[in-house]
Amino acid sequence: MISQRVVPVGVYVAVWAALMCLLGGTIVASLFDLGILNPVVALLIAAAKGLLIIFFFMHVKYASRLVLVFAAAGFFWLGILMVLSMSDYVSRGWMNVPGK
Repeated sequence: MISQRVVPVGVYVAVWAALMCLLGGTIVASLFDLGILNPVVALLIAAAKGLLIIFFFMHVKYASRLVLVFAAAGFFWLGILMVLSMSDYVSRGWMNVPGK
């Protein structure tokens, strides 16, 4: 039988409150012109929200190390796909197409 760990309700409330604070941070960050740092700040806040959701709501924090390894491998693969997609998008204008 699989043993299940019961997570206290206070943990969920604290994570929800942190997510709401990060949501407020996203809204406040969108109101200011930070120049080139706008995407950086937005991605950092989004990464923090994603990590909270992965660790607590998807129970990766309370799972075995194997689950953590596979979750990390999945996000590593997602990163590879994003880098390859962005490299294709950025390099579209480098080659001249005959007839255009």
